[in-house]
This record gives sequence, C-alpha cells and structure tokens, in this order.
Amino acid sequence: MDIAIVGTGYVGLVTGACFAEMGAHVTCVDTDRDKIAGLCRGEIPIYEPGLDELVRRNVSAGRLFFSTELAEVIDNVEAVFCAVGTPPDEDGSADLSHVVEVARTFGRLITHYSILVTKSTVPVGTSSIIKAVISEELSRRGVSVDFEVASNPEFLKEGAAIKDFMSPDRVVIGIESERARKVMERLYRPFLLNNFRVLFMDIPSAEMTKYAANSMLATRISFMNEIASLCELTGADVNMVRKGIGSDARIGGKFLYPGCGYGGSCFPKDVRALISTGDRHGCDMSIIRAVEEVNERQKSVVFHKLDEALGGVAGRRIAVWGLAFKPETDDMRCAPSLTVISMLLDAGAHVTVYDPIAMGEGRRRLGDAVTYASDMYEAIVDADALAMMTEWKQFRLPSWELVRRAMKGRVIVDGRNIYDPSEVADEGFAYHCIGRRVVDDRSKTLRR
Repeated sequence: MDIAIVGTGYVGLVTGACFAEMGAHVTCVDTDRDKIAGLCRGEIPIYEPGLDELVRRNVSAGRLFFSTELAEVIDNVEAVFCAVGTPPDEDGSADLSHVVEVARTFGRLITHYSILVTKSTVPVGTSSIIKAVISEELSRRGVSVDFEVASNPEFLKEGAAIKDFMSPDRVVIGIESERARKVMERLYRPFLLNNFRVLFMDIPSAEMTKYAANSMLATRISFMNEIASLCELTGADVNMVRKGIGSDARIGGKFLYPGCGYGGSCFPKDVRALISTGDRHGCDMSIIRAVEEVNERQKSVVFHKLDEALGGVAGRRIAVWGLAFKPETDDMRCAPSLTVISMLLDAGAHVTVYDPIAMGEGRRRLGDAVTYASDMYEAIVDADALAMMTEWKQFRLPSWELVRRAMKGRVIVDGRNIYDPSEVADEGFAYHCIGRRVVDDRSKTLRR
C-alpha cells in the first residue's frame, strides 16, 4: 500500500518509519528543503531512541522515501496523512493554518479517490473545515474527484514512540463511510492480525478522544501535585498516599507521580486547546482550567524550595540536573526546567546545567545565560545547591561521595522524588522533595 505523510516532525517521521516497517511504501513530505536533504543523507532531525536505525533500515529496503513535493507522489497513493504542527495561538486555541494548507494542496492535486487522514491534533469540527477547503479547491479546478477525510490521532509517548506505535494500547480511527473504513483496515491490518484494539468511530469522537485522553492524564498529574502540597502541610507522605490510591483497581497507579509539573508538546497545548474549544461552545471547562493553573504553579515549586533552603538564591551557584521535560527526549517545550532556571536567573543566581541529550536544545533556548557542563559531576562543582529536574537513569544512583566533594553547599531539591529521603539525609545533605517526609536523624526533625 502506498501512502504519503505530510510533515516530518516528531509525529510524521515516527509514523512514516513505522508504517514502512510494517510493509507500506511511504513518502514523507516536508516543505523544509534542508530537513528533507538531511533525511536523504540519513540525518535524523529529532531525538527518539531507535528512530535513526528504523529510518535507515526502511530507506535501504526501498519502503521509505522523502520529498519536498506532494505532487510527486499524489497519483500513486491511496491515503495522505496530515502530520503538521498545530501550535497554540495566543488564546490557547490550536493554529490550524498548516492543516488548512495541507488540505488546499490535497484539493489542488488529487486526481482519483483518496483519503486525507488527520494525524495532527486538531479540535472537534476540524474535519468539516478540511472538507470545505478541499471542495473549494476542486471547484476552482472545475473537476469532480471523490475524496474522504478521516481522523487518526496519535498517542505516542516521547522516548517510547516506536514501541507505542508497534504495540499500541489502541488505535483510534474516525471515518464516515464503509469505503474509508476498508482503506484504513488494509493499512492497519498488521495491528488487527496481532489483536491490538483498532477502534473505529465517527470523526468528531476521534478528534475529541485525543484531547480528552491527554487532558485526563494531565488531570491526574495536577491532582497528585495538589495532594502533595496538602501532604506537606498536614504531615502526610504523598508517596504513601500514591500507593494507597493506586492499589485501587478503579484508579490504578499510572500518572500518579507528583513532581515539578508536566511539560512537553502535548499536555500543555492540548489542555489549553480543550479549554478554548469549551469557550467557543459556551462550556466552561472548569476542571481542565484548574489542571492548567495547578501545573503552572507547580513549575515554580523547586525555585521556592531552593530560595527558602538557602535563605535567598541571589549570588548563589545552583546546579540543574536535567533540561528536557522528561527522560529519553531532547524536547524542552514547556519544560519545568525553563521556569525554574528563568526564576533563578531573575533572582540573581548563577546557574550551571547538564542534560544527557538536551544540551543542544538548551543552548538554543538559554543562550549564554547559563553555564553548560560536560557531565553531571562537573555541573555541581562549587554549587551551593542542586536541583534535580529530569529523572534520567544516570541521575538515579549518583556517587554521593563525589557529590559531597564537588559541591560547596549541601542543599538538594529533588523535583521528581527519585531519591530515598533517609539515604540522602544520611549522606549529610539537606534534602527537599515534593510532598514526602524527610527525617534528619541528626536532629530527629521532619523536613519537606
């Protein structure tokens, strides 16, 4: 089966490579000529474990191609996937300009029945806009060509995207006809053969499912962060609370980990877009609005803990472990580290950072405002305090002896709750985390 995917960002490139791995012939299209030239040379523009090998293997096998022109392949494909970005506008709504442009190009080029499948995250009702744009272009051409639209939202986790695509919890497909269903069933047959759940539904429901899923996960995170704040005031331990409620089969344990807030390209954008969709339809999304408010507040928690522990951060040297919003990615979009670093710099602190993967992205975003270390231990040399912002595996078992020798101060603020409070306190550090008890055996006092 021949398909085209417009957009070679995170979603488009992963989707194209994985469909090619399943046996489809895929052409990934992008207007960025430099990016396409790089991909043709085997240069992968994003970091995702295993993606470079997957791309190279399918290019060599003659199943994956790259182009700057959809016109070069439109006559041979049965479906075109739209995987372009939908960044938030100033009011939080999704910017659909790139999606609309893909629809215009599709309408200008198609000569036979084909389907435009929306892989981009778009608000409910976007399919109607897309259909109208395509019909308008066909009318301008004075031709009548059968076409359909479909919705196939992605549910990929950065850092585990290939596994998620190949072994999905579910595949959601919104269609309007049996003809479109048959085309999509052929494409997803490998998943049907493996008994993965492929859920067909109407298009508005498919569009809503994406936003509802991400907003529910974001809600769980913000809920636990609010519970963590209350635990700190009442003497409860949020880690015990998490285990207690997570053992309830109706709740489960996923996405119940408190910390310094969520970031990335999906949760913040999708939560704001759902709020905006509600506003447009006269529905006050009060719970989702609170989710965003709690998260924005939570991003500053690490700064406030540092400021309190040090009696002010002005003139202090602060080391930051982790820049990416989560491990196994270099994505810093809406990362809590950016909020904390900005607040530290505004307060007059000197900041040194280290991240195993995201240093290049960090330099692009932070410029010369911070110092960049070559490894995790160089970052803490002469530091008054350490802020742990991203739970990379290499940060989980540090040599506390090396940390003691390198640091000038003894303050550690763990924004991800990855260390054992008693162990770190026993090593002689003033350990601060999110919503957990920290017993200082030397004074038999409790700290947060």
